[in-house]
Amino acid sequence: MEKDTEHVERVELIKKPVFQTEDFHLWYGDTHALKNINLTIHEKEVTAIIGPSGCGKSTYLKTLNRMVELVPGVKTSGKIVYQNQALSDYPVEELRSRVGMVFQKPTPFPKSIYENVAYGPKIHGIRNKLILDEIVEKSLRGAYIWDEVKDRLHTNAYRLSGGQQQRLCIARCLAIEPEIILMDEPTSALDPKSTLKVEELIRDLKDKYAITIVTHNMQQAARISDRTAFFLDGKVVEYDQTNTIFHHPHDKRTEDYISGRFG
Repeated sequence: MEKDTEHVERVELIKKPVFQTEDFHLWYGDTHALKNINLTIHEKEVTAIIGPSGCGKSTYLKTLNRMVELVPGVKTSGKIVYQNQALSDYPVEELRSRVGMVFQKPTPFPKSIYENVAYGPKIHGIRNKLILDEIVEKSLRGAYIWDEVKDRLHTNAYRLSGGQQQRLCIARCLAIEPEIILMDEPTSALDPKSTLKVEELIRDLKDKYAITIVTHNMQQAARISDRTAFFLDGKVVEYDQTNTIFHHPHDKRTEDYISGRFG
């Protein structure tokens, strides 16, 4: 009986895949930007993507919510599976309600704090003010900013600090109840204090969401991620548990990049 219990506990530790990328290539016109990407992103984990500028990190992130398709001349081969279904089979509107995105520079709408958060639910047909009030409060609490803004919800979001604006953007993302959150260098424009707040938030959000973060900050990747992928020249050089990547990498190129010998 004890053995059965141990087996169940081990099974529960296995995280389900959310995205599975298989033999994926992407071209911008004649430029081969992503080359034979094989990568699995798991639920309730933070996956960091690191690598030098121009190595394909942000391009890969934008394939996961099909934003990359907005770029003229993009061609792809291989496949990306999301929740056991081909990514290309999802209507874009549905996909982007499941896969939230937070950008490098805070991008609040030129509206009130309240309207920024309520915008997504309204687009999805929610008009009841009591329900919207609930969603706004829950989302702002979830982004650790409620106590800072609860008395000025109808103030223009542009009056917030940069760090507050980024947490507002995360709250806006949470309001549509996504399953995955993609973050493209979400703290690169923030001061150290704001960066730490966002990192704390990311660590806590992974209890509910799969989070994939592109970052140039090695220390940040080491602090907050469960797994790390090292990209170089459009390829995944190495992908493993973050502790392994940073302390026992298998590829010398990974070791050289992390130790600052190049990139």
